[in-house]
Amino acid sequence: MEFSAKQIAEFIQGHVEGDETVTINTFAKIEEGIPGAITFLANPKYTQYIYETKCSIVLVDESITIDKPIKTTIIRVQNARDCVAKLLQLYESMKPKKQGIDALAFISPKAKIGENVYIGAFAYIGDGVEIGNGSMIYPHTTIMDNTILGENCIIYPNVSIYHDCKIGNNVVCHSGSIIGADGFGFAPNPKTNSYDKIPQIGIVTIEDNVEIGANTCIDRSTMGSTYLRKGVKLDNLVQIAHNTDIGENTVMSAQVGIAGSTKVGEWCMFGGQVGISGHLKVGNKVFLGAQSGVLSNLKDNQSLMGSPAIEPRKYFKSEVIFQRLPEMYKKLDLLEKEIEELKKNK
Repeated sequence: MEFSAKQIAEFIQGHVEGDETVTINTFAKIEEGIPGAITFLANPKYTQYIYETKCSIVLVDESITIDKPIKTTIIRVQNARDCVAKLLQLYESMKPKKQGIDALAFISPKAKIGENVYIGAFAYIGDGVEIGNGSMIYPHTTIMDNTILGENCIIYPNVSIYHDCKIGNNVVCHSGSIIGADGFGFAPNPKTNSYDKIPQIGIVTIEDNVEIGANTCIDRSTMGSTYLRKGVKLDNLVQIAHNTDIGENTVMSAQVGIAGSTKVGEWCMFGGQVGISGHLKVGNKVFLGAQSGVLSNLKDNQSLMGSPAIEPRKYFKSEVIFQRLPEMYKKLDLLEKEIEELKKNK
């Protein structure tokens, strides 16, 4: 597939500076450009690369000044990052979708398979499973009994979806993710000096347009359901414990951990390695910096960081004081010695 600078400019509503007939057929970083590729320049600190890049077309923010001659064709746009995202979406949508059922896949005769579905080799589809139209199930995926999978889902290799889970439309599960494993429920038993397992008889409900990263785990509830609401995006290696409820359009970076029975609001953003204790309520539009620790309920519209999480200004002040602790300790030690000397000399 090839597109000219003129075609691209019309699609993203930009204007061409240079040869509008030049064509591209791939994408590249601006510093690693090749002929026939398109790239973008949205951050002024990368401006130096536009003078040397071999990319055929560069999308450039209108706010960026180019004060030397360049060889490439540029397309001026209001937001180059957003425009390249639109082009990537267009490029992805034009790829042919896989269809057909591999002879080496196991599909229960009691399962219901929609139209234009792809099921790869060694996939396992259990009794009572329903797979919606246009979904793609890659090799070595396991979908256990009575799970419902919506339309146009993509389930990548080695995903395991346990029994009775409900998954909406346009859901993406990346390799190694586990949906519906038992929640971490054990009760100490003094009589046997061990732990008794608490059966987890609930399910996981994933609504439409959710994306789940590689090796992420969504545990089933003890009773009722663990919920991922519409538009939730989870990075790799995220842990969502039993009975949690993650609000619409909330996003989480890698290694976030949400303990059981916590309710997270809509449009929240959590940086990497954020930890949230159980049985809490986090409001809407809460932004947590990387490695934040949350031990109590949080109201709407907050930006916090640190452990325990506090306002950024307080956090940075605390960090400055923390770095001065060794110096302050030395001064305190000297003061104590001086006081002792004064007491002796009385």
